[in-house]
Amino acid sequence: MSIAWIFPGQGTQYVGMGRSLLSVAPEAKATLEEADEALGFALSALIDEGPAETLTLTENNQPAILAVSVAWARALLSRGAQPPAGVAGHSLGELSALVVAGSLAFDDAVRVVRARGAAMQRAVPSGEGTMAAIAGVTEERLLAICAAQAGVCERAAMNTPGQLVIAGATAAVQGAVAAVEAEGGRATLLNVSAPFHCSMLQPAADALAEVLAQVTVRPPTVPVLHNVDALPCADPDELRARLVAQVTRPVLWERCLRGLIERGADRFVEVGPGRALAPMVKKTDRAMDCVSVDRAGALQTILSWEVR
Repeated sequence: MSIAWIFPGQGTQYVGMGRSLLSVAPEAKATLEEADEALGFALSALIDEGPAETLTLTENNQPAILAVSVAWARALLSRGAQPPAGVAGHSLGELSALVVAGSLAFDDAVRVVRARGAAMQRAVPSGEGTMAAIAGVTEERLLAICAAQAGVCERAAMNTPGQLVIAGATAAVQGAVAAVEAEGGRATLLNVSAPFHCSMLQPAADALAEVLAQVTVRPPTVPVLHNVDALPCADPDELRARLVAQVTRPVLWERCLRGLIERGADRFVEVGPGRALAPMVKKTDRAMDCVSVDRAGALQTILSWEVR
């Protein structure tokens, strides 16, 4: 059996998201306390108590999701779960994956994603950018629709077969949504604070590059498939470059999942809060099982899997 671990990104946070973990793995508290120390404030209290509007802020939810994801990963490994043969993370989740793969120290990663989130929020004034989920049109047609808009309108993610995300200037994205619907497709504006993974986030990418230049990056101990190209990488400088590029380039998530499957993965574990990624695994390949740690009985299921 070859198991891949996948890590969720922004939007999966919720107040109390660490409680189910702490109830079965009390030692995970040490991971959250390590995050508190790295940041110099009680992130663990914000995770447990909220308020939700403060936890939802990009500069807070990114380190919070990373901390809970790494705490779950450590709890799985300490209980004898089969280590992953490969890992990937959706957007922010890529940094969680790099921590588990040994490329980034946890305390460094927490500080990096705090800075990443703050820079993303600063890059585009509130209301000037947005995102939309698109279905029912081909990728080629969607690109043509985006190109026809007056203003930035770009692919932001390719999550599953037939499910795409666009990002850009608010008016341009709204225009693309109207055009998609006029052609019989489906489009939903997303409740986001910025147009992530498009060229409007270049100031955030520049800020992240400065932060990453001060952080030690090591070759990963297991393959990490990256959002920008769905390929593994062992060179620390190139790893930094991919993390910077990820801020303004689309998340090739379907390709990451298929890449893990092509490398032998026959089961997936979604390591972190929420259950956003498991349905994407099934839509990509119905033969794949994916267990989300953030559900009752998940730990026992994962520990019952035998190595073959």
